[in-house]
Amino acid sequence: MIGDVIEIVLFHHALGLTDGVHALADGLRSAGHVVHLPDLYEGRSFTTLDDGVAHAEEIGFGELVERGVRAVESLPTDVVYAGISLGVLPAQRLAQTRPGAAGALLLEACVPLTEFSERWPAGVPVQIHGMDHDPFFAGEGDVDAARALVADATGSGIVRRGRDGTGRRARARPPEPTRLRATALRPVRARAPTRAVRTTSPCRRPCRWT
Repeated sequence: MIGDVIEIVLFHHALGLTDGVHALADGLRSAGHVVHLPDLYEGRSFTTLDDGVAHAEEIGFGELVERGVRAVESLPTDVVYAGISLGVLPAQRLAQTRPGAAGALLLEACVPLTEFSERWPAGVPVQIHGMDHDPFFAGEGDVDAARALVADATGSGIVRRGRDGTGRRARARPPEPTRLRATALRPVRARAPTRAVRTTSPCRRPCRWT
């Protein structure tokens, strides 16, 4: 990374590389960042959650994570790994286990820390974003996993958004330049929330970027 330019690997949600995911990436690019969009579905995308979840289950969550790992083999190690819902699986795996990560941005989901390693890597900042009133993120264990993760990480934070999408609470901010500004995300909020699969069991999580 040079100056304030961040190189980001953004993993899509259960619907695949939709227009909303591309719009999110374009918003980050317009802020001056370099964004890579691995396609975990190898060309497939879906308009309904049921179809996307069925496809993810057919592939297998373990294989989807491995596809994410393979997708970055030719990229530098000092990148920020970002994931939306289902995409949190490879993003968090890589941030925890691929040496040299510049940071992690986990949107709408969080996997228990011990899923991939015993500790969060020293010096790797992380932000975890979720909705205050989301019954899945707030009510099915993701926020607890997020709290445990940031307690183990240095320069980390949880941003819990209200119904209007604004960040209402944030713990310690990761230092610049690895912190991604919230303004880079606001222009590409989805028109309506949907849900996407998250963990090795077929759980569903909200996602704003459809």
